[in-house]
Amino acid sequence: MVTLQDVRAWAMTLPRTEEHLIRDHVKFRVGRIVYASISPDETVMGIGFPREERAAAVAAEPAKFCLPRPGDMRYQWIHVQMAALSVTEMHELITDAWCMCVPKRVAAAHLDPGGAAD
Repeated sequence: MVTLQDVRAWAMTLPRTEEHLIRDHVKFRVGRIVYASISPDETVMGIGFPREERAAAVAAEPAKFCLPRPGDMRYQWIHVQMAALSVTEMHELITDAWCMCVPKRVAAAHLDPGGAAD
């Protein structure tokens, strides 16, 4: 099972990431854009996720993924059950969400082992 500490350890390695506590949710963001949020009970992680891929993810793995509340459907966001995630999956989901909110050159520099991140 993935924990808040696992998420924090990974997210804080990503350039420009800041951690904030907002309404009892631990949020990881770049500037004003939140790319990951952990529920107060640490069971659900909300992450940036392509809007057009949400339905397929939920249909393929309903025990792992669920749609956000109706008011948040306009955002590129999905919820993930932390107990259903492996650390490797969490790394991929967090990194993909982070890539959605940083400049492409920052993502490319970080993801390229020979590149220099900002």
